[in-house]
Amino acid sequence: MKISHAFLLGPALSLVLALSPLSAGAIVTGSLSNTLRAVDDTSASPVNIGFSINFLGTTYNTLSVNQNGNVTFDSPGGDSDYSVPTLTEAGFPVIAPFFADVDTSGAGSSQITWGNLTVGGQQAFAVDYVNVGYYPSASDKLNSFQLLLIQGTAAGNFTVEFNYDQIQWEAGLADGGIGGLGGGSAVVGFSGTGNSSGFTYQLPGSAVDGALLDGGPQSLVSNSLNSRGGVAGRYDFNFVNGDFVTPTPEPATSGLTAAGMTLLLAGLMRLKSRRRQR
Repeated sequence: MKISHAFLLGPALSLVLALSPLSAGAIVTGSLSNTLRAVDDTSASPVNIGFSINFLGTTYNTLSVNQNGNVTFDSPGGDSDYSVPTLTEAGFPVIAPFFADVDTSGAGSSQITWGNLTVGGQQAFAVDYVNVGYYPSASDKLNSFQLLLIQGTAAGNFTVEFNYDQIQWEAGLADGGIGGLGGGSAVVGFSGTGNSSGFTYQLPGSAVDGALLDGGPQSLVSNSLNSRGGVAGRYDFNFVNGDFVTPTPEPATSGLTAAGMTLLLAGLMRLKSRRRQR
């Protein structure tokens, strides 16, 4: 049984880049050979990526595929959280296209699959969260999103790609969500907390009720960032020699700063549930 616990979060550093609206249909289709069990709160570990990646200064060949919209490193058996206030709070390296309380045990929810694809002539590792529901066993609203790790041309270099076709819910009941809405909303981005960098990046709209939903002010489906092929709902993050290469924002939004980005200190964020208790 999940129980929410409220606590105060101190300031957390997030890198925020402006987004630009385009048109939809981002998920790369393909046959993925592995399936995560259709139960609440599960993971698969260790999973071979198929190539090496240098993620924020640490090289990985395996990861944990987690039901709750993320993959983790240095965390055998997956994460112990069904949500976090910020990715820094995860406490281990994580890449999260939609860190929220996914539950595929409902009759109307599909299962999570993973495996290898070819993207633009390069090998890629994919995790598909297509038509997935939320806790507890709800499938009246479904989300469809995808994580790709695309191998680069030099050893260790790679691209993280988040693809979104539909985002209808943002939080499960244990996070205060009612019918999948409100409460402690999903967080999107990546963090090296626990490895040599400690760097955390979150998309604007993370942990903000209604922001990332279809039709929301920072809708994941309607916007994009550094999008391969100029596709809406696609967000690409390049890593070269272990370092995150800051994307260049669209011309209309480049006035944020000379580099097109702003560093923000987040204040006290919404109280959210972290560690599970059963």
